Amino acid sequence: TCSLLHSPKGFPKLKNDTFLRAARGEETEHTPVWCMRQAGRYLPEFRETRATQDFFATCRSPKVCCELTLQPLRRFPLDAAIIFSDILVVPQALGMEVVMVPGKGPTFTEPLKEVEDLLKLRQKVDVTAELGYVFQAITLTRHSLEGKVPLIGFSGAPWTLMSYMIEGGGSSTMAKAKSWLYRHPEASHRLLRLLADVIIDYLVGQVAAGAQALQLFESHAGHLGPDMFQNFALPYIRDIAQAVKSKLKEEALPLVPMIIFAKDAHYALRDLAHAGYEVVGLDWTIRPQEARAQIGKDVTLQGNLDPCALYAPKEKIGELVKKMLEEFGTQRYIANLGHGLYPDMNPEHVGAFVEAVHAHSRHINKH
Repeated sequence: TCSLLHSPKGFPKLKNDTFLRAARGEETEHTPVWCMRQAGRYLPEFRETRATQDFFATCRSPKVCCELTLQPLRRFPLDAAIIFSDILVVPQALGMEVVMVPGKGPTFTEPLKEVEDLLKLRQKVDVTAELGYVFQAITLTRHSLEGKVPLIGFSGAPWTLMSYMIEGGGSSTMAKAKSWLYRHPEASHRLLRLLADVIIDYLVGQVAAGAQALQLFESHAGHLGPDMFQNFALPYIRDIAQAVKSKLKEEALPLVPMIIFAKDAHYALRDLAHAGYEVVGLDWTIRPQEARAQIGKDVTLQGNLDPCALYAPKEKIGELVKKMLEEFGTQRYIANLGHGLYPDMNPEHVGAFVEAVHAHSRHINKH
């Protein structure tokens, strides 16, 4: 169904809006569920589609992104789709080169080393010119979903992207990137501001293209302590929510729910609850009741089963899901994992997770 590039108008009518209702805090018959990295290497059909192509070439092909986004929905009764892309397309839009190295992951050929390197970045980014391929993928996928479920768009958050741009790839300490925060605070803010401005336009463009919700990934929040987060991450997270909403209004685009997922940022849950997002995503290291106590009743929670729980036998997955639902409550809640699926996971166990969420939440709601 991914053959035509349609326009971002006349989208099919949405048949299952459970995810959007939960995000907005409306009542739902069952708890909606989706998985981070649900379009991924754990699916044999994903590996087959991706086999011949370079990773970022895949990201730049709207047709392939559409196919990969739809694959998990053919298998599982998920309540949302998330567009197949990568957070590092934003540094690419700023002019940095990123390649996917087998066995190592994403690698920047020339990471930022000195403050002067900031001058090499594009200071003004035309997101349609640089990231139009993501918008096309969203529009195509939104049509191809035929209204089955809503489509989520996303971006990395400024600190997470900055840390990749300086480290040049993954890192267990983020020491190079953090040293910038301590040694070059002004330059760090300049870079974070530049990233935030691109992210704002990028997210607004995703909604214009057809995204029905947006998630901001602050995946490296756990490398910062409370003070550094307060200074270098939170202001930009807040600003992105505010600016995206005001631009959506200005451009008469739908005000879609926004999700903030700051991994390992327990210390910031209260702040994140007031950062302007309808949904706060949680990793698996926090107790649902504690998160609810800190975040309050006006924000929807999303999460937070340990991804490794999917290695357990299926019956055990069902028990863990039931416990999770009892702790979160079935309303103002979107079930998910506490991070993404891993490549060696059994698709049947993902199916067991999704079905357990639906079955147990329906049962709890009835009784």
